[in-house]
Amino acid sequence: MKRYEGLFILETAGKEEGLKDTIDKISAEITSAGGKVETVQKMDKRNFSRVADKKHNAGFYVNIIFEGQPALLDQLKRRFAMNNDVFRVLFTNAPAPKPIPA
Repeated sequence: MKRYEGLFILETAGKEEGLKDTIDKISAEITSAGGKVETVQKMDKRNFSRVADKKHNAGFYVNIIFEGQPALLDQLKRRFAMNNDVFRVLFTNAPAPKPIPA
């Protein structure tokens, strides 16, 4: 199993009150695909520095660290490409956790 970090930009147009449900659905999607979610870090809503169209000028950022097999990423990319709540997603290899000094 490898550790991965997923940075999700969520579609926030008129849906800011349902963000917790959307984040829970994303975590459940990772778990149902065979991954194990370690941490979920909710970030703030941020304006995009480059606006592609006037409809999407800001997004809510969420960082999720999870473990899974390498084939899991392709499956998740396909699933989240069809999800209307996810505007963009980026997967990277997560560094190993640092041991806590005693």
